[in-house]
Amino acid sequence: MSDRSLSLALVGLVLLVTLPALRPAPAAGGHLLIVGGGEQPPELVSHFVELAGGSGKAKIAVVPMASSEPVETGKEKADELTGLGARVMVLNLNHDQAMSDSVAHLLDDVTGVWFTGGDQARLTPVLLGTPALRAIQAVRERGGVIGGTSAGAAIMSDSMITGNQYRAGVDTVGYYDDEFPTIGRRTIEVVPGLGFLHGAIVDQHFIRRERHNRLLSVVLERPTLVGVGIDESTALEVEPDGRWEVRGAGSVMVYDARHARITPAGAPLLGASGIQVAVLPTGSRFDPQSGTAVLAPR
Repeated sequence: MSDRSLSLALVGLVLLVTLPALRPAPAAGGHLLIVGGGEQPPELVSHFVELAGGSGKAKIAVVPMASSEPVETGKEKADELTGLGARVMVLNLNHDQAMSDSVAHLLDDVTGVWFTGGDQARLTPVLLGTPALRAIQAVRERGGVIGGTSAGAAIMSDSMITGNQYRAGVDTVGYYDDEFPTIGRRTIEVVPGLGFLHGAIVDQHFIRRERHNRLLSVVLERPTLVGVGIDESTALEVEPDGRWEVRGAGSVMVYDARHARITPAGAPLLGASGIQVAVLPTGSRFDPQSGTAVLAPR
């Protein structure tokens, strides 16, 4: 064999060895089930248990610290999930406990984590930057499900709406009776969330409580984030490949300003054109990568 032929054969061998590594890795991980608050239809709760492994196999941790009554709230949810055949533990933690490796190891064989409603600002300071949060993230990475409702929905994204806002003539941020009277700059307080959902920001009780101004203000100031407004008794399911499906009784609204024209950051007024808006009833799907929606066939 000539030197040239030998070189070509070696190149071919190297290509055969390395080509499998060039193929995209299959989708890995589990689901998110993000509920917009209100009453949870039984089929949503049952679906969460199924995503966690099903009756007799699911092991679920309930995280109730957003609630003003975490002991009662945690027990109520645990009883509901136990009635569907899941093994359940309640993790009612403070920050010091969340920093403990021994607490984090309690999640080693958990297949689902549920965050209750309440006030999301109570929950994130407890978990951010802790081994417990990393252990919760690992639940989904190994194929489990992370779910939550109301405040437990708001914490899902990297950036989180707190419920507080700034008002004209008021120097400090505060809560103002769940009213959001304007679309404007520096009106809505946004802080770090727990980071299970990337590239989006979640608002809950959305259609029921008419929170359009709030989410539009947030999205237009942060156009790289897709705004997701989830109504009560409704869930956004995020699949392992990143695509979304709507479940439950209501609708999800999507505000996508990634390709919109928006007034410059220094301009006094906040305005935009070319925002993509989708109203997605149950059964509809959305691909956040391409920005395309498919409505339910019925």
